[in-house]
Amino acid sequence: MFTDQSVPRYEVALLSIYNLPFAGGRGKDGAPIITFPEFAGFSEIPDEDFLNVVTYLTSIPSLEAASIGFIIIIDRRRDKWSAVKASLTRIAGAFPGNLQLVFVLRPSRFIQRAIADIGIKLYRDDFKMKVPIIMLNSVSDLHGYIDKCQLTRELGGTLEYGHSQWIHHRTAIENFAMTVKTTAQMLQTFGTDLAETELPNDVQCTEELLSAHTDHHCKLKDELKLAVKQGATLLTCIREPVTRSANSKLSPDELENVATVERLLAQLDETEKAFDQFWTKHHLKLEQCLQLRHFEHDFREVSHWLVVSNLCASHSGQNVKHKLHDKPLSAYKAQTLALHGEQLIQNNHYAVDSIRPKCVELRRICDDFTNETKKKYDILGKSLELHKQLDKVSDQWCEAGIYLLASQAVDKCQSQEGAETALVEIEKFLATAKEHQLSNPKEILQKLEDVQEMFDKRQVSLKKLAAKQTRPVQPVAPHPESSPKRASPKTTRPAGVGGPLISAFRYSIQYYSTPYFFSFSHIINELIETERVYVEELQSIIEGYASEMDNPSLLHLIPSMLQNKKDILFGNLPEIYEFHNRIFLKELENCIENPELLARCFLKRKEDLQIYEKYCQNKPRSEALWRQCGDSIFFQECQRKLDHKLSLDAYLLKPVQRITKYQLLLKEMLKCSKNSEGTAELEEALATVLDIIKSVNDSMHQIAITGYEGDVSELGKLLMQGSFNVWTDHKKGHNKVKDLARFKPMQRHLFLYTKMLLFCKKREENTDGHEKTASYSFKNSLKMSTVGITENVKGDNKKFEIWYNGREEVYIIQASSVELKNTWISEIRKVLTGQLEACRGKTQCDLMMLPSFCSCSPLPSSHHSDLPLKCD
Repeated sequence: MFTDQSVPRYEVALLSIYNLPFAGGRGKDGAPIITFPEFAGFSEIPDEDFLNVVTYLTSIPSLEAASIGFIIIIDRRRDKWSAVKASLTRIAGAFPGNLQLVFVLRPSRFIQRAIADIGIKLYRDDFKMKVPIIMLNSVSDLHGYIDKCQLTRELGGTLEYGHSQWIHHRTAIENFAMTVKTTAQMLQTFGTDLAETELPNDVQCTEELLSAHTDHHCKLKDELKLAVKQGATLLTCIREPVTRSANSKLSPDELENVATVERLLAQLDETEKAFDQFWTKHHLKLEQCLQLRHFEHDFREVSHWLVVSNLCASHSGQNVKHKLHDKPLSAYKAQTLALHGEQLIQNNHYAVDSIRPKCVELRRICDDFTNETKKKYDILGKSLELHKQLDKVSDQWCEAGIYLLASQAVDKCQSQEGAETALVEIEKFLATAKEHQLSNPKEILQKLEDVQEMFDKRQVSLKKLAAKQTRPVQPVAPHPESSPKRASPKTTRPAGVGGPLISAFRYSIQYYSTPYFFSFSHIINELIETERVYVEELQSIIEGYASEMDNPSLLHLIPSMLQNKKDILFGNLPEIYEFHNRIFLKELENCIENPELLARCFLKRKEDLQIYEKYCQNKPRSEALWRQCGDSIFFQECQRKLDHKLSLDAYLLKPVQRITKYQLLLKEMLKCSKNSEGTAELEEALATVLDIIKSVNDSMHQIAITGYEGDVSELGKLLMQGSFNVWTDHKKGHNKVKDLARFKPMQRHLFLYTKMLLFCKKREENTDGHEKTASYSFKNSLKMSTVGITENVKGDNKKFEIWYNGREEVYIIQASSVELKNTWISEIRKVLTGQLEACRGKTQCDLMMLPSFCSCSPLPSSHHSDLPLKCD
């Protein structure tokens, strides 16, 4: 309305100081009236002040009223012709608006009236006005042009006009306008600052920034509330006469004031909505930034701890023991952090490209840590075992062995019996070797080698003596008093223990590992805890939203477009809740004490989990309905009662997220239980869940098929679906007709059922300004009982053929990859083979029913790249 905030206040001040013209009333055609009352000092008002006031008065009416043209009434009944002339001259030179008529109440005194009549004739052209100037003798003449109700009492009218009240209202309106403008500028400045703010790189700065922005946002919201309150109060003051008396009516100028205030309030409301929308996006981004910084901080801590642990774990036995004790907790933190990262990705985090590599890195580091810990665990076990076993070897066994060799009487060994006895003693002593803790590995190793060598030499000599008698030798049997007694064998051990013992000791110094199995109890706990939360959320949706739609006290808040559409909005959510609450959650809770039963839960409930297919098929209809009525007061009231931070549409997405969560947790369990008991069942359970997800995904495509006259539910199970390049060849008679566009393939989306193969054309359409929605226009179909396939087409290993009726019509299909082609061929072969076996079974039954004198040949069985099938 204006550019300089100080100007309107200045003009209103001038209107209050001088008896300047005022706006009030309307002409018969709605033209605004500006009255110039009698004022002796009119000629002394500076031109600049006069221009400012007149400009301000012409800006008050609406553009529509101003375009009609202004009517000016100049009251100079008590003045002279010179005053009339001065007024007309000033108006002609300074009036900024569009003039329609100028009424002049001429001086009432006889001489001045005569002079005015002559003067207006002489100086009319000098005024340079393009509109008529009507000279009036009295106010009664004025009433012939303007209704009395539009004239003030000074002009013989009935229009109630209080100059001080008018000044007060205009001052308040201008103040409110400045408040609106200032508030809008503050919001714009704050929005610009938010948009230009760089996101911090650490948790503390992000939390401080989020807190600062939130505080500033709250202050601005308070300013908005005060501004709205100011406007509402002003509107009440202007409407006070009508409120006080039902017979009262607002004057046109007061109606203009009401319209001005309402327009400013609307502008304030639009500004607030735009600001709230911008703040919601900015606040979400800041919260996601804080989540990212926490994730990055935890990632650095966990990865650093795991890497350092791998480097430090081999320094000492105590350190390794401590690390092994903390290892399950550390691995659990790493896996939990990776799952958290994947959850952020599923929640459409803006930094997906930064989070996904860190999740991959976490799993790699965790796997490396697991492998290194297995090696350290194994070497510790081997070392501990070796320490315990070689204690007596280092302190007692070697000395006792040396004494045994020295104390054996040589004369007794000259006979065969004596040699055999000595040999038995040596073998018994070798059997007493025990391994114990090592204090000095190199010293013990040397001792072992020395004693081993001594016993080997003596053993060879005794064997020779036992085998053949030698010449007599003087017996020598030293036995000092201080010599220790012979060690009696306490344990039995095979002969030759020295060699394996040394080998075992050397092997223990190497870096090797033993199997270490992750306990996946924490994954089961996470599965059960999240299942409980999931069931509680489903219950809150049903009780807090669905049931409230039948609450009589809230029916007036439900929009008409939502009436009788509860089943569309919620789908089969109650059925999903009943299954999880009454059956699946209890079965999962039974797996806390028996983890091996977990996989069986999914295998047992495979058919029950198919209820998610119906829910996902209804999801597009539910989302479309939500977009139409999601902003209704009913949902806001329900959300407030439940104290939910997220709106209903976020909770309606929970079942879709839950069915995908199962496969993530099962994959984690498989990683923790490779090659262990129950792995096969876990793999089967994972395959079951993945098959359910695939079935749900395929069904979402199936419901988008249009133009098919039959019932797709009668075509059997949907096995595969996907997009391909397709060429067709037709054979009519002896002539083969190819498509005109044989070199340009058709883009077709194929749906493979057990009974039919559908060819459709994929189309994408925009819906309500949202993302594109795919639909599939039906083009052609082939009965699977009449088709054959050719697996390989020359020139392209990604092509294969589907044909029928002796290759009368051939469809050349090109997949996007060889793997996809092989998958489709495998599925088609299964269908054709199944139908072939069914036909053979039927034929055999028919043959058995024939009379005994009939003879039949068995059906031929062959395998070829072309597989035809036809059952009649």
